[in-house]
Amino acid sequence: MAESIETSIDAAIEAGRINGAVICATNAEGKFIYDKAFGARTLLSGVKVPQRSDDVLFLASATKLITTIAAMKLAEQGLLTLTGNLSSVAPDLAAKQVITGFSDDGETPLLEPAKQPITLEMLLTHTSGTAYSFTNPLLTNWSQKFDPPGDSPRPVEEAFPYPLAFHPGTSWMYSVGLDWAGKVIERVTGRTLGENVKQSICDPLCITDAQFYPVTREDLRSRLVDLNPQDPNAYGRAVVGGSGDLNRRAQGDFGGHGLFMPAADYIKILHSLLANNGKLLKPTTVDDMFQNHLSQKASRGYQAARVGPMGQFFRVGIDVETKTGHGLGGVLTLEDVEGWYGEGTLTWGGGVSLAWFIDRKNDLCGVCALQPTLPDVDVEILETLKQNFRRDIYHKHAAWKEQQQTV
Repeated sequence: MAESIETSIDAAIEAGRINGAVICATNAEGKFIYDKAFGARTLLSGVKVPQRSDDVLFLASATKLITTIAAMKLAEQGLLTLTGNLSSVAPDLAAKQVITGFSDDGETPLLEPAKQPITLEMLLTHTSGTAYSFTNPLLTNWSQKFDPPGDSPRPVEEAFPYPLAFHPGTSWMYSVGLDWAGKVIERVTGRTLGENVKQSICDPLCITDAQFYPVTREDLRSRLVDLNPQDPNAYGRAVVGGSGDLNRRAQGDFGGHGLFMPAADYIKILHSLLANNGKLLKPTTVDDMFQNHLSQKASRGYQAARVGPMGQFFRVGIDVETKTGHGLGGVLTLEDVEGWYGEGTLTWGGGVSLAWFIDRKNDLCGVCALQPTLPDVDVEILETLKQNFRRDIYHKHAAWKEQQQTV
């Protein structure tokens, strides 16, 4: 049995491994509510203040779910389709070739044309071939030779210039696909991704405290967890394990990682999908998000990644033996896990410190945002704390349901 959320987080704060945490969870009716903040955050002045559930968090890759919703809204409006060729709106993406190796002297990349076009579905499920360079040795080598790290901020198109890691639709690897999806959204609407997110997601749910990096609104900066003496530029260093490069080098709205928002607002998005209340998307669209969108070929690549060197992060707390696939927005369980996730649970996270899930079968959703200490982020303790959250929130929900039966 997992250690309780409260006990484990309090112990981690006492040991100096994290500064604080915010956890929110609810059910479809909104009657079960877990909303707690732990510890303290440090202001830029060095003054410590208690952590609050409306503190503004760097979502990192938890941004991907929101970008997915924004894309699906455009699909409902007929501006995009899941399976259509994106070459007309993203010719620069369509022109990318697949890297297969390097010449014998190691200097020239071996490239071949993609065998099929990239689709929105591929971008949303990490099957397009647009892998992060650190996930693939050939892309790592290519980046070191042709795109060395620099300090100048760049838009999506320039930030990820490297080739495809595999032919579109034929495998799976965690990717910048959602960053490209955000760019596609901008091109078909003529508005920034932030403007699209506000109109299609924030406004319907009365969310007012969200902004893509850089956070410039003073009312948000005063509540920004990642604006402190160890992160004076609010890059979100602690969330991604100590580096601020993702935001430092970003120009514009990045759909894969760039959004800042309170956990108290993020839970509103999870709840809307859980309840399928039509506020964000049509019920049939939400249902489609909770279907497995991996082909047989892509599934083989996904299963290989789950047991590979980075598999711990790709499994997001789910045992390797549990059957999983990929929905639109996150990993999808394909079977029940006794006492825990039900079949069809959608889940992912952000950086090394954030986790979220939506379990429609067991009527529960939740988000956990930890605040690691810098400079040495303890990834192992963060994984333990996230797993305690994922498990113990089910125990709390079950205890609440028992209590309701006796009232």
